[in-house]
Amino acid sequence: MSMPAFDPKGVIPACLMPFDEDHAVDEQAYRRHLNDIASVDGVAAIAINGHAAEVHALTLDEQHRAIAVTLEELEKYSVPAVVGIYTNSSLEAGRMAERAQQEGAHGLLVFPPDFMSLGGHLRPEMATEHLRHITGASDLPVILFQYPLVSGLSYPLSTLIDLCVRFPSIRGVKDQIGDGNLHERQIRELRNLDRPVRTLTTHSAWLLGSLALGCDGLLSGAGSVIPDLQVALFRAVQAGDLKKAQAINDRIYPMVRAFYDAPLLDMHNRMKETLVLLGRLDRAVVRPPLMKPRNEEIAKIRKLLVDAGITANSVYGYAA
Repeated sequence: MSMPAFDPKGVIPACLMPFDEDHAVDEQAYRRHLNDIASVDGVAAIAINGHAAEVHALTLDEQHRAIAVTLEELEKYSVPAVVGIYTNSSLEAGRMAERAQQEGAHGLLVFPPDFMSLGGHLRPEMATEHLRHITGASDLPVILFQYPLVSGLSYPLSTLIDLCVRFPSIRGVKDQIGDGNLHERQIRELRNLDRPVRTLTTHSAWLLGSLALGCDGLLSGAGSVIPDLQVALFRAVQAGDLKKAQAINDRIYPMVRAFYDAPLLDMHNRMKETLVLLGRLDRAVVRPPLMKPRNEEIAKIRKLLVDAGITANSVYGYAA
């Protein structure tokens, strides 16, 4: 089924990648997970091969297979697939982008090379070269990942704007800058470009405040667990219904504590454990060096689900 050109806006969950007890990809569980998310009314697209999917631990073959499986499942819902381009090699990034387009992906989520944390902000031409290889190999719409300031991988504002102007295929920015003042400035400056670029927040720990600043949508791993609540919150903010948005945010807040308390690197482990508690996954296996949360943390997640009013019967059933 053909779809209109992908426009990065609205609620875009970043899906998880299930594994079996031997740490192999559990393809059937992955298919069920995709269907769970895609069946939620209001989901605009699904992002794959990102942090939530433990892309750092996936082989290239596994990433390529994920594209084929995802497209096969999402076609039933006419939900676009956004493919992560995560590699330290610009040459490989170009090949990955080309293959994603050949296989039928609808957009790309471009991560900055990790090694640029050693001072890449001082060499903006490196970011330009990385994007040149990707956009030269594919004309798919690009969502550029703006990392937190503390990571050393965020683009300075001048570099971010230059990239968006230089490469017309950049249609959106997944913003995790972590600074409210700079977050708002980026939203405004990207929107005021001659060719406006959308902002998708991934500030999931303060989602209501971020959306209220004028984001065009959100792209978040938490959407793999609570897509219905994210859709409801986004719609309430878009409608200017602050009272309703606050009520929905009150239900989301316990899940913020469940997912994003320190250490932050356990966030996606916790999301898998949550789906097991809700009967949506059979097991919560992660690939080393990530480790299964301790029993006391799983008990905490169980309590926070109760606080949020989320049960196996209610998840994905929020009345927006």
